[in-house]
Amino acid sequence: MIYLDYAATAPIDEEALDIFIEASKRFYGNSSSLHDIGSAANRLLDFSRQELASLLDVDKEGVVFTSGGTESNLVALETFLSSRKPGKNHIIASKTEHSSIANYLSKLGQEGYEITYLKHKQDGIVNLIDLLSAIRQSTCMIVVAHANSEIGCIQPLDKIREIIGNREIFLHADCVQSFGKLDLISICSAADSLSISSHKVYGPKGAGAVIFPNIHRLKPPVPGTSHENGFRAGTVNVPAIASFVTACKKVHQNRQAEWEKTKALRTLLIGKLRKKQVSFEVIQSDTEQLPSIIGLIFPGFQGQFLMLELNRAGYAVSTGSACTIGKQEPSKTMKAISKSDEEAKGLIRISLGKDTTEEHIIGLSQTIASIIQ
Repeated sequence: MIYLDYAATAPIDEEALDIFIEASKRFYGNSSSLHDIGSAANRLLDFSRQELASLLDVDKEGVVFTSGGTESNLVALETFLSSRKPGKNHIIASKTEHSSIANYLSKLGQEGYEITYLKHKQDGIVNLIDLLSAIRQSTCMIVVAHANSEIGCIQPLDKIREIIGNREIFLHADCVQSFGKLDLISICSAADSLSISSHKVYGPKGAGAVIFPNIHRLKPPVPGTSHENGFRAGTVNVPAIASFVTACKKVHQNRQAEWEKTKALRTLLIGKLRKKQVSFEVIQSDTEQLPSIIGLIFPGFQGQFLMLELNRAGYAVSTGSACTIGKQEPSKTMKAISKSDEEAKGLIRISLGKDTTEEHIIGLSQTIASIIQ
């Protein structure tokens, strides 16, 4: 089976796996325990926190380890709600947020918060004029995913920060898809929180982090919480975190080379499909785009049909975000960029990773052409 669904999850890196196994054997203590075994685990945790903080050029106190991207998103939003000024009950968000955020915002709307969803341009980028007009005195936060998980467009978070200016509005960036692919140091200057996830960068599942560049200005969502500077409850998974940070360092070192490689593979796939005279549309941004995520529509074909046919031929792709598959609903990203239900259901997502080769892409293009024709 040729794996082309890296945006859903990535296989664990061998070195990261070795670290996980070794840390599980040697650093099994509770990092909050005061005996020597607990202290050893705490030292590894502190080292891991500093290593991740160094990659993002933030203070280590601003790194809050979690169980993954979903919890990171929720911790960020709950922290901002606990830190907002009285009377600020308005939230602005893009229409294409991950289900963990979209579902939580829906819940907040039922509890009395006012939620404004931004319009998107045809390439998936949020409409900044719409954002400016949406801001009110009561706005407490803006939530925008840095890179879209279905089509890979990259949102202009620096420009969103410029629009916020000196207003007391928090900005949360879901960076689960962009971390390890883009330099996020500038994003740490623009956003008040960033969520990242281990299994997207070849680390183990069940680990992640939320980054608060200015954590000293924030209030923990649940008073009395003892772990992670008071911002996250529950025993810390030190072995998974050590493995996660090991994977982070490797993708950070190889980031530019991987970008160029996936860009070339993307160009190869699109070129091969055109050469075979296959009718298709690439859903992408003309300005800022992750090359590793390729959203395609083939007129007259449902995405689920193509995914199943490709699976039968030995290629693992998806029809969009793994967290929404099975709900039989059109892609919300496609709907946000004004595609019809039929077009939205036609989306397939091909996502590339470190083990993807030219041979994989050539074989994929031939298989797609044979299915379509």
